[in-house]
Amino acid sequence: MEGQLTAPDFPDGLEWLNTERPLSLRELRGKVVLLDFWTYCCINCMHILPDLKRLERKYANELVVIGVHSAKFFTEQETENVRQAILRYEIEHPVVNDNQMVIWSQYAVRAWPTLVLIDPQGKIVGYHSGEGIYEIFDKAIQQVIQTFEARGQLDRTPLRFKLERERTPRTVLHFPGKVLADETSQRLFIADSNHHRILVVSLKDNTIQKVIGSGEAGFADGAFDKARFRNPQGMAYDPKTETLYIADTDNHAIRKADLRREQVETLAGTGEQSRVYPPRPGKGKEVALNSPWDVVLLGDTLYIAMAGSHQLWRLDLQTLQAEPHAGTGREACIDGPLPASALAQPSGITTDGTKLYFADSEVSCIRMADVNPNGQLETLVGGDLFEFGDRDGTGRAARLQHPLGVVYVEGMLYVADTYNNKIKRLDPKTRRIETFVGTGEAGATDGTQARFDEPGGISYANGKLYVADTNNHLIRVVDIKTRQVSTLTLKGLERIRPPMQGQTALVETRPVAKVRDDSFTLRIEFRLPEGHKLNPHARSQVFLKAEGATLNGKTEVSLLLDQPTLEIAGTLTQPEAVIEIHGTLYHCESHNEGLCYFAERRLRQPIQRGGAENQILVSVPL
Repeated sequence: MEGQLTAPDFPDGLEWLNTERPLSLRELRGKVVLLDFWTYCCINCMHILPDLKRLERKYANELVVIGVHSAKFFTEQETENVRQAILRYEIEHPVVNDNQMVIWSQYAVRAWPTLVLIDPQGKIVGYHSGEGIYEIFDKAIQQVIQTFEARGQLDRTPLRFKLERERTPRTVLHFPGKVLADETSQRLFIADSNHHRILVVSLKDNTIQKVIGSGEAGFADGAFDKARFRNPQGMAYDPKTETLYIADTDNHAIRKADLRREQVETLAGTGEQSRVYPPRPGKGKEVALNSPWDVVLLGDTLYIAMAGSHQLWRLDLQTLQAEPHAGTGREACIDGPLPASALAQPSGITTDGTKLYFADSEVSCIRMADVNPNGQLETLVGGDLFEFGDRDGTGRAARLQHPLGVVYVEGMLYVADTYNNKIKRLDPKTRRIETFVGTGEAGATDGTQARFDEPGGISYANGKLYVADTNNHLIRVVDIKTRQVSTLTLKGLERIRPPMQGQTALVETRPVAKVRDDSFTLRIEFRLPEGHKLNPHARSQVFLKAEGATLNGKTEVSLLLDQPTLEIAGTLTQPEAVIEIHGTLYHCESHNEGLCYFAERRLRQPIQRGGAENQILVSVPL
């Protein structure tokens, strides 16, 4: 298999990510190239990422995938926002920011996602728009490889690109998507989405009480420390039974966490995405779901914002029967009877007890649906699929930009207007919506001129709004009366060290240090980033193990750190020795203890006699 039409090369002057320099199709001759035209808001674009990763693994030496990010929303045009999406979705191939849709036009693309296959001679083999790409491109790539291998025109030289994650420090929270505050139990639940776990926090003193999930991506029930999730998002809580219901988005499942027994159980979903249209109802773990993004509890029914199928669903918690509540499955903004209505990626849901209110993200609307299955669906505010912006106002004249969160509070709706970096307040009776807090500029500033960065979730308790400030990796707190914004400072952070996702910290071996006498002083300096300090709400520590020496008279020492520098007395017991240093440090900006970074360093320091000094300095940059 080979193409006939030469693929247009990438224009000069565009910004590239996940690579140190711009790429060209000419330099990739000999490789099979797959272009992925995407935009990071798009649920269909998210759905094909696992297929792309499978193809990249299978054809690691023959295939180069290049993401062409052609934005739909204004916010998505910014390179830094695309970078954040790359980190959030764990994309490992180069991405070019086609923010003026030049490459999109060159290839005559008309829909997200669209994939274009290019052969090793730079010719277009074919293209496909939509989901379900693996089998299509697996077969096509095999045929292209066979054709060009037979001609000796296939280059299997491995390529390695410098990924954005390699230059990004690890944070204790990683893209938290949703948050849920409960006044009855005085608990705050945080979906630490990219760490694949849920944190249970006391609203009284911000101390972490429990961690639900091992932190490793997967799909497994069981004890809290063994259960696995994959990008969990929205939650609902029943304080009577101490049960937390979780939208396990990328597992396409609804999970239940029993806080008394500390056990996780799957209620609905097979773990695989439903690809049936129209979506079919079913029961429990036999029914296939499609990217459930948020949930709200009303009696014995759990209502689900099913982003992937553009619907609202309901799950009977007694029978575990799951079925559509609103929407045909078509992506559009159509009001009317619930079964005939159309939605577009609903991503946040709340209730006043009689109505369901939801953030319909792709049409940038806040909409309302009756709880009665025979009822109606109406749009309260917002535009349509390509009618968005940032305009306070009434009804359909108002404009939002990809809102993901909504919460009902005493007759009002508070909206996380995600791509506008704002929290807005909507009166559902008058349909008037206005900016409540947030300047609209991306940032993490507290106070009355607060800044957010793509806030994705919002909840309420005790006169305060709690906001999952997703791209800032923070939880923000808004006082409803004063409109003052602050950053939540979590305590007990050592309980939630960021998971390594199957990796281990590399061990660095330092050059041999020579000392004059058997007795010496070991000084370790952890060099924090400029303007940072150790977080006082977490236990940073260092573990030392000596072979051929003792430290404070012992061969193993564990020390808590309140300063980034320590000194310890050592004695050689052999002519040559090795000190193993393992530091786990939590640090934050000096003026902002809410944003906590985690660093782990492992070193081996060889020591021997024959030097002029008796002090060994080990400097460790973080």
